[in-house]
Amino acid sequence: MAVLRPEWPYEPDQHATSSQNVQSETFSRGRHSENNSAGNLDAFIQRVAGASMDEIDGVIRELESMRELLRIEAERVSSDLAAFVRVTRSSMSAMRIISDGLRNLRQGSNNER
Repeated sequence: MAVLRPEWPYEPDQHATSSQNVQSETFSRGRHSENNSAGNLDAFIQRVAGASMDEIDGVIRELESMRELLRIEAERVSSDLAAFVRVTRSSMSAMRIISDGLRNLRQGSNNER
């Protein structure tokens, strides 16, 4: 951000000629006009940049909240998957027990004949 300092009115030398006074005043006005233009440009850039920065900050906050949501969902899916694995193993174990029991029944009924 540029620092703008106030322009002091030009005070001509008492011994200067009138053409020098006119040239000095013209130069002073031109410099003042350039400073105003620079100040206006600086203010405009700050407004535009400020709006852009606010928008970028909003997007960053939204992305951070999405990251947190995804982290929570990842933990939930991981927990659900672990529970599914436990149920599947329990089911497989139960099916093995039932299968062994049926096999023993068949072998017992075949031995009785």
